[in-house]
Amino acid sequence: MLYPENCQDRLGFNEVKQLVHQHCLSTMGQALVNKMQVMTKHEQINKFLRQTQEFKSILINQEPLQISTFFDIKILAEKIRVEGTYLVEDELFQIYSSLQTVFSVIRFFDERKDIYPSLEALFEHLQIEKNILKNIETVIDAKGKMKPNASAELQEITTAIARGEQEVRKKMDAIYKMAIGKNWVADGSLTIRDGRMCIPILAEHKRKLKGFIHDESASGQTVYLEPEEVFTLNNKLRDLEFDRRREIIKILIALTTALRPYTPLLLSYHGFLTKLDFVRAKALFAIDIDANMPVLIKEAKTKLINARHPLLLLSFATEKKTVVPLNIHINEHLRIVLVSGPNAGGKSVCMKTVGLLQMMLQAGLLVPVDENSEMGIFDQIFADIGDDQSIESDLSTYSAHLTKMRYFVAHASPKTLVLIDEFGTGTDPQFGGPMAEAVLEVLNNKKVRGVITTHYSNLKLFAGNTNGLENASMLFDNRKMKPLYILDLGKPGSSYAFEIAQNIGLQPEVINLARIKTGDNQNSVDSLLVNLEREKRQIHETKVTLANQQNKVKNLVSENEKLKLYLEENRKTLIKEAKLEAQNIIKEANKLVEHTIAEIKEKQADKVATKQLRQNLQKSIVSNEVKEERKPVVKLDDSTIEVGDWVQLVNTETSGQVLEINRDNLVLALGDLRSVVKRNRVQKISNKQAKKVAQSNSFSGRISEAISTFRPELDLRGMRGENAIQEVENYLDKAIMLGFPSIKLIHGKGDGILRKLIREYVRKYKEVTRMEDEHADRGGDGITYVYLS
Repeated sequence: MLYPENCQDRLGFNEVKQLVHQHCLSTMGQALVNKMQVMTKHEQINKFLRQTQEFKSILINQEPLQISTFFDIKILAEKIRVEGTYLVEDELFQIYSSLQTVFSVIRFFDERKDIYPSLEALFEHLQIEKNILKNIETVIDAKGKMKPNASAELQEITTAIARGEQEVRKKMDAIYKMAIGKNWVADGSLTIRDGRMCIPILAEHKRKLKGFIHDESASGQTVYLEPEEVFTLNNKLRDLEFDRRREIIKILIALTTALRPYTPLLLSYHGFLTKLDFVRAKALFAIDIDANMPVLIKEAKTKLINARHPLLLLSFATEKKTVVPLNIHINEHLRIVLVSGPNAGGKSVCMKTVGLLQMMLQAGLLVPVDENSEMGIFDQIFADIGDDQSIESDLSTYSAHLTKMRYFVAHASPKTLVLIDEFGTGTDPQFGGPMAEAVLEVLNNKKVRGVITTHYSNLKLFAGNTNGLENASMLFDNRKMKPLYILDLGKPGSSYAFEIAQNIGLQPEVINLARIKTGDNQNSVDSLLVNLEREKRQIHETKVTLANQQNKVKNLVSENEKLKLYLEENRKTLIKEAKLEAQNIIKEANKLVEHTIAEIKEKQADKVATKQLRQNLQKSIVSNEVKEERKPVVKLDDSTIEVGDWVQLVNTETSGQVLEINRDNLVLALGDLRSVVKRNRVQKISNKQAKKVAQSNSFSGRISEAISTFRPELDLRGMRGENAIQEVENYLDKAIMLGFPSIKLIHGKGDGILRKLIREYVRKYKEVTRMEDEHADRGGDGITYVYLS
């Protein structure tokens, strides 16, 4: 139920209906759009929404569903019902074209069984009767005209007419040439008068040629004469034409009689075409406003994510501007949102957006919100918007508001959505404020849902201290003195009256006098709100900065873990290789010793030979020691460690410079990395030794280089869809590997196709937590921020 009667006009719903109306192909579809009303049954609303969503998918995917011909065949079916009537060629052709569309659509869905279940339900149990087409095809040609061979009699008459016309033309040409030869003919050629072919004869020669005069020129110097011989032939042709017409009517009556039993089926086809046209128009409008199907719930609550006013969206699109999205939620705990803020800051647009989108949803229309939004169903929608004063009803502005408030209080329920603009205005604020507060308290006690805009401070205070009510403000940049059109739940907003007055150049003496007259208390409250707004913006900026720093710390910790893992794996590998090499050395040494002992025994302990063998053994040992690769020995320094000194981690070759000393903890710079280690885990080394050791470890450098060269921004403008997806895949994999918290994808606006394609692909990554549009001043929905876990 809607109240008052002009509720649809005030919220813009009738304007939305008119835009849908323009997409209809037929008067039948337009009639359904005109009848479109707000519904309250969940199943019915869900069915209409799913039908529109499926048709939208067909249009976006450019499925080969050809729908271009619609006619109102209900009128023709009703005409067929009457005995003795018949349909003419054009009417039969309309039925034929419409049925071709019906069968083509049914064939399309049969080939895609179960893909579009909601649309398939439109023609469920609908019989396909192709005999209707066959009957019409025997009579009517592809251009909608009667076939010459529709019957044997018609073909015979048509042939006779063709022969007669040929004979007339032949006879007329002969007489015309003869008259020209005798100079009887006036300027001009053969012409038609009263449906008869005539020769233009000079008036002085009209008695020289027998025939019938049909007309003469304005000057009387030329007469238009039908020769006697041709006159008789033309009469015969006219009789044949009458015969032909009678035969055509006879054929049409027979065909109409044959179609009469199919009248109920034709009416069913008419209903299907009407619904199809209606759903198609809604889907086209949904594409125009980039609408989606939110999560539909039965409860009377709503959670709008990135919602936009459809009419404002279309208006801004022509001016190449973007709409700032609205995020708001209303439920059993947060029932009424009280929106305050500066004039022209977007309060009314916020309230109207909530109301209009709710109307559209409950009328079966997709809405321009994020598909993760949740929208429930309200039994009633009450709106008090604009000035409804009436001379006829003797109502002032305030009286008109009070009349609506009386109705709201009497009929509101927990399933009522109440929308009130500029609550309490129209009378003395000293009395209007308390009256509005009383109405608000009663409505809150009735647990109604709603959005209310106001400037009254007492209402802001009341909402701040009352359960079920929530203050909200439209953000305002008090440095640039410009509204941001962003809804901020949780606190009231200032009207910025003095700031705006100062910004537009109102004289200082006027502003100062107004401050004095306003009073210290009110000025203090307003100043407090302004300061709160300023502080909140500063806190927000601080949060952003802190979040960036936390992300950097997170990246550094991640890099440090990777470095530790690498070093641990590298240490194990080196130890394993050293053990293998040691084993080989021992084996070789054993072989050498055994060989030497064997030779000594063979020489029978000869002193000279034994001495020579011992020298050879010593040379082999020294040679093996020289061959073994040795790493440079790092000289340790036992002096006290200070900031700026170079140290090396115990049992590793990793070295770094001391940045800070906190008791037993040292903050080290390991390349571009930062790490905290215990003092007893490091040894001081000289700067010269540190540089040599640092050169042998490049892992940290490689990670730092990758991070420093990676830009969290990817420009995809001008790319084809497949190329853009490939670029996004490679880029996103690298961002996730390096641990970046967010990236920016620049795809441009255009028709929104590339944006939609990219966002649908990015959603497949489990690391993606959410996506947002860039701020309207910095590119809006032409840029997507992707946040990673």
